[in-house]
This record gives sequence, structure tokens and C-alpha cells, in this order.
Amino acid sequence: MAEQGPLSDVRVIDMATIIAGPGTARHLADFGADVIKVEAPGGDATRRLGWTAPTEADSLFWKLAGRGKRSIVLDLKHPKGREAMLRLVDTADVLVENMRPGKLEALGLSPDLLHQRNRRLVILRVTGFGQSGPYASRPAFATLIEAMSGLSAISGLADGQPLLPPIPLTDEVTGILGAFSVMVALRHADKTGEGQVVDLSLLESTLQLMGPLPSAFAHLGYLQPQLGAGLPWTVPRGTYQCADGVWVALSCSNDAVAERVLELIGVAGDSRFATFQARFKNRDDLEALIIDWIAARTSDEVLGRFLEVDAAIAPVCTMADVFADEQIRHRKAIVEVDGIQMQGIAPRLSASPGEVRFAGRSLGADTAEVLSELGVDVPQKATGGR
Repeated sequence: MAEQGPLSDVRVIDMATIIAGPGTARHLADFGADVIKVEAPGGDATRRLGWTAPTEADSLFWKLAGRGKRSIVLDLKHPKGREAMLRLVDTADVLVENMRPGKLEALGLSPDLLHQRNRRLVILRVTGFGQSGPYASRPAFATLIEAMSGLSAISGLADGQPLLPPIPLTDEVTGILGAFSVMVALRHADKTGEGQVVDLSLLESTLQLMGPLPSAFAHLGYLQPQLGAGLPWTVPRGTYQCADGVWVALSCSNDAVAERVLELIGVAGDSRFATFQARFKNRDDLEALIIDWIAARTSDEVLGRFLEVDAAIAPVCTMADVFADEQIRHRKAIVEVDGIQMQGIAPRLSASPGEVRFAGRSLGADTAEVLSELGVDVPQKATGGR
């Protein structure tokens, strides 16, 4: 592979499946890492997850999750497949896996063995609950984690059904934390020559999203109720419907913005809303005023008048609106790769930017190339062939 990007000297073995672990490897690939996706003969289930473009065999989800990665197939239950995997580990800086605790060891690929062969190797182990504890061996998807982390309990309308995120929120944030932790571990390896095992759980990743709520419960006994689109510590904040049926979202998360909004709707100086604490105490009164003010005006007027007073507001956009948005288009936040449109690179580095080099490749597209680089000859039955 041609060297390009700040991580071009880093080789990553991605043997994880679905979203969180592969998400880590995707972020590293975006910045130039040589990511080798090792799949079982049946392929990663993400290849069959969700929608598929008319001309493609693999899903759009795979095109994103597998982007920038070379794809090889190895049957790790076959001795020759396992041998090839060990040879690959000898050349790698990072290995990402998301099997239940003990499964990697059962394949004869325990961290101790891998570190005997490659002492600098960073092994990222992504699981639902971590490598230890009473739940460690349980199966886990993001749905369960979002329920168990407290997130679902505070999501939804008051007295309504607890809701789950309609996107793979837990998986995506875990992938970002995974990429961060890998970079920290690589920094440690550069300084000491020693690799390590990174134990990353979906549950603990999601807890990081909960802000001060764990502390508020521990010290105050506070349990956040379902507030719809609201937040307990900032009022007004939420989504509101305009006279023409368009929904807008606004937030008053600092006093200066709140003061401008209060003046705009005609209640400047009202002692009920003078401070964060006062607005919180009188939430229902202030929300009612905001709802009525916005409901009496078209979205153009609401958006225009909020922007005139430099207050934070935005329309609630569908994905169609996102594609048409001038900021998204200016920033080229959606890119086309191999005929597939998908998210571009985030974040943007001024001196060492990332690049989406190619979309997720077909199953085993690079098996011959990678094995040739390793100088190993693996029979077809060890790569899923006949």
C-alpha cells in the first residue's frame, strides 16, 4: 500500500464485527493506517445490515464501516488460517477484536501469546460489559447497553415509553473512544517499547455520555425524569413547532443568550426567569411562553428574529435537508467514494489531514495480496475457498 497520512506507518488488524470495534479501525484508516480487515469465511454481518445500493452486493453500512480497509478471509479454526493470522500479528501495531471474553484465547490467540510474538502490540478488546465482572460473558448489543446505562430511562416524553436512540449511538461513541485509546496506547509503546491490552466496554462508554447525572444521583439523590427534548439544567431548550408546521430547536445554555431570548419574547426583567435556577424552578411557565410565541409565527420569522438577536436556533432537518444545507455542502461533509456517498473525515487536521481512500471492499478482495506480503501460502480451505 502506498504510504499516505499521519498513521501510514501503523498497521491495524481489524477482526471485530458489526460497528463499535470496526468503527475504531475506520477512524484509524481515515488517517492513513494500513487496516487489514480479517473476516471469517461468511464475512462480517455488517455486509448484510440495512440498505444496499442497487449496483452493490454489500450494504451501505459496510461501505462506510469497511472504508479504507483491505479485506482478507481467514478461517481461524483451521491451523493454516491461525498460522497466517499469527504471521500477520508479527507485522502489526494494533489488533482490534470484539469477541466475548475467552473466545480469543479459545482460538489460540491469547494476549499473552500475541505479546510473546510482538511485545509492542496494542490489543483493543471491545465488549458489552468489559473483560471482568458478573456480566462479562453476557451477549450485548447497543440496545441493551442504552437501556442499562440510564440513557433510555431519561429519553422520551414525560410518562411515555422509554426510548432508544434511532441511530447506533453507543457503537459510534465506543468506536471514537476506541480510536482515542489506541492512540494513547501507541504513544505508550513508542515511549516504552511495550504494548498492552485495552479493555473497552460499551456500558462504560455510554456512561461517559451521561454528564453530571451519576454525580447528581450520588450526592443529591436526583433521578432525571423524561423531559422530551428538554434538559433539566437549561430552560428553554427543546424542539418547538412554528405556525407553518416546521419544527425548530433552540437552547439557552448561558445567561447572555437566555437574556436575549427573554427580551425577544417580551418577558425581559421577569424575576421568575432571571437565573438558571429560577428558570429551572419555573420551567413550565417559561416553556409555555416559548411554545406560544413560536406557534404564532412562521418558521422564517422565528428563525430570522432569533438570528437577529444572536440567539441559538436551528431548523429540525431531515437527511434530505442535511444534503441541501449550505454549511454541509461548503465543508464537503458528505463525500463520494467509489460511487457511494457517505460522511467525510472528522476531525480536520491542518497539517496532517485524513482521507477517505476507498469504500468498503468485497469479501476477501485483498487476501492474496496480503498473504503474499507475509510470504505465506495458505490453502483455499483456510481462507473459505473450495
